[in-house]
Amino acid sequence: MELLDNKVILVTGGSSGIGEATGQILSQEGARVIIADVQDDAGNQLVEKIVGTGGKAEYKHMDVTDYDGVRQTIKAIAEKYGSVDGAFNNAGIEGPTAKISDYENSDWNNVLQVNLTGVYNCIKCQIDQMLTQPEGGSIVNTSSAAGLIGIPGATGYNSAKHGVVGLTKTVALEYAAKKIRVNAVCPGFIETPMLHRVTDASIKIREQLIKMVPMKRVAQPSEIGDAVAWLLSEKSTYVTGVALPVDGGWVAQ
Repeated sequence: MELLDNKVILVTGGSSGIGEATGQILSQEGARVIIADVQDDAGNQLVEKIVGTGGKAEYKHMDVTDYDGVRQTIKAIAEKYGSVDGAFNNAGIEGPTAKISDYENSDWNNVLQVNLTGVYNCIKCQIDQMLTQPEGGSIVNTSSAAGLIGIPGATGYNSAKHGVVGLTKTVALEYAAKKIRVNAVCPGFIETPMLHRVTDASIKIREQLIKMVPMKRVAQPSEIGDAVAWLLSEKSTYVTGVALPVDGGWVAQ
């Protein structure tokens, strides 16, 4: 029996990077995976890949900043399959690298809208659905190692990811007695398109990042996906309110 047999799980930002890898892992563990994103072509291709290997998946166009759209998507999933057993709220953007004096207000608003308000929108709608389910549910949010420490030059991203940790802990306490668990993963440097946008300009940047990590390597997206699968599963039923670093020891220093 797989870890997530017949669970219906929503993955936002599921078309690439950590979301893509996690969607595949959840499917391999027996879940019916709903990939939600604004990258429609990539999302549909991923669903074809999952289904082609015997998994159960479908794609939904969903913008996490659109609260009504999020609510309608979750309602449609619940009506079709009877429940939303789990959710991985992973959609996010990195924003520019700049000190606060050079950080544009429009960039601040954009990063916070996607990375924090987007998670809020998803959690709020997911909680409403899970409260109707006798078995509750499990929610995992993507924060970051940058949500646990300060990193100069990442004003909007750091602030949003710290906010995700606070939101996770608050909602976890609010619904712990309702069979709804809420946790966060805090990835370090992961081999994703987001990291490449930062490091492709210079090999020295990548080398400097790796030097910061005690394990002296960048993680693969699947290493985050495995942690998410565990947090969504019944192997972690006494775990809630946790912000779990998956970062090669970076924030332990």
